[in-house]
Amino acid sequence: MRIVLAALALFAATPAAAVIRVDINSGIAAPLPVAVPAFPATADASTAAGSTTALGGQLASVIAADLGSSGLFRPVDASGTPVAPADVTAPRFDAWKATTAQALVTGNVTANPDGGITVGCYAYDIVAGQELARQGFVTTAANWRRAAHKCADLVYSRLTGESGYFDSRIVYVSETGPKTHRIKRLAVMDQDGANHRFLTNGQNLVLTPRFAPNQQTLTYMSYEGNRPRIWLYTIGTGHQEAVSDTGNMSSSPRFSPDGQTLVYSISQNGTTDIYKMSLPGRQVTRLTHGPGISTSPSYSPDGSKIVFESDRGGAQQVYVMNADGSDQHRISFGEGRAGTPVWSPKGDLIAFTRLGGGKFRIGVMRPDGSGERLLTNAYQDEGPTWSPNGRVIMFFRTAAHVTLHSVDLSGANERTIKTPLDASDPAWSPLLP
Repeated sequence: MRIVLAALALFAATPAAAVIRVDINSGIAAPLPVAVPAFPATADASTAAGSTTALGGQLASVIAADLGSSGLFRPVDASGTPVAPADVTAPRFDAWKATTAQALVTGNVTANPDGGITVGCYAYDIVAGQELARQGFVTTAANWRRAAHKCADLVYSRLTGESGYFDSRIVYVSETGPKTHRIKRLAVMDQDGANHRFLTNGQNLVLTPRFAPNQQTLTYMSYEGNRPRIWLYTIGTGHQEAVSDTGNMSSSPRFSPDGQTLVYSISQNGTTDIYKMSLPGRQVTRLTHGPGISTSPSYSPDGSKIVFESDRGGAQQVYVMNADGSDQHRISFGEGRAGTPVWSPKGDLIAFTRLGGGKFRIGVMRPDGSGERLLTNAYQDEGPTWSPNGRVIMFFRTAAHVTLHSVDLSGANERTIKTPLDASDPAWSPLLP
């Protein structure tokens, strides 16, 4: 559901010298202490999601958790300095200076006549005693978590200079059952694991779900009817449609940045090649011509190039080509093999899985293959997907269970993403509208 911005100023004018800045490259080395006290209600009132006073505490908890999960902020205990409604726009900076916090995130909650709520979000530099940002969100009471994520995004953006990523979703493959008879279902959730729901019932094996830019459509591979094909799924209605029916295995689909094209692989006659399909007219164009296996295509954010994996040189490696299939060339030359490449939303990096030394690890490199860095060091990490701002990578790890994890570009801030069952093949959505 769309959040409507209230008529509040987005940013306050603040002298550049007084603004707190967070170094996005330092990972968890020196996280900024931030206080996020419970948001006071302008007046205690009942809503469909509980009282406005209770919502104020829940909003603060979600915002603090979002900021803390980034590794760039360290939420401090704010219970000793409660905030009254008047303190939201005129904080008692002397009281906050007695804590270890350097930044303050506060706000208020108002029940609207139509049953919705307005959430005000304010960020302050405690040391300088100045406002950094403010924004308001009008939404339904049931949708309060999105207002919290929007507030956390505002703070993240103002203090790092990068766009936030908290108001986004994850689609993934939920797994259960023995290895010989694994049940796999599509599932979707908020990036913090909330609002989890299953999209398919597990009757058919599903793999590699990916969001369209409109975030309401998914593409994935399904073995429905024992025919491995590419499908589209509309999240709002549950409508499903098969879009590839060549009689051969179709796999690894992904949308173009404008959402008008699908790029995917077709296996036939002992080879696997990459094709693209224009969705409006279902016109199919072949982009690679063997030998071997070419798969896992991913567009650059401007749509001009495609990165993919291929074993045409004798071992699995990463290649780049123009979107029309021309100028195919290898870019990965590190030790071992490389696969599952995904282009960053910023266009500056490609995430991939490095296979070597008995390990599967998540790495990044520049689009020309230079500057390779490995971000994880476990034995079975694979399937990277980027946060909307290109600062965090989610992936899945296979050990006693299959679990989702994320790591930032410093490689220092790794965390586990909780899911009800085993989880694989994650895909991160763009920011929600």
